[in-house]
Amino acid sequence: MINDFYLHKEFQNQMNKIYYLASCDSCRKIIKALPQNHNLTFHDIKQNPITTHELEEMYQLSGSYEALFSKKAQLYKSMDLKNKSLTEADFKKHILEHYTFLSRPVFIINSKIYIGNSKQNILKVMTALS
Repeated sequence: MINDFYLHKEFQNQMNKIYYLASCDSCRKIIKALPQNHNLTFHDIKQNPITTHELEEMYQLSGSYEALFSKKAQLYKSMDLKNKSLTEADFKKHILEHYTFLSRPVFIINSKIYIGNSKQNILKVMTALS
């Protein structure tokens, strides 16, 4: 009975999460700097790939799959994607196919999304967590 509560969609949407990559130096540095009482659920995207449902939740909050897509990924360069006209469907497909295409970290805090590791973005995350 209690498990049903935790799986209930409304409760899941209220959970604060960080989607990150444990092997990413920037992610580790950011995580280390988080306030002690952050109350985040951690989701390592390599160990536990994001689901279509999770990506769609991120899309609803960000308004764009491209905003969630990392153009810094080595695969982006090696697949020569910069010379292709990618659609929103392409961005979604690539993010679901390989974790490296998700711009990271992605925070969902109080139903707001914070994407990437820019200084300005991380300051907003820290403010949202305090």
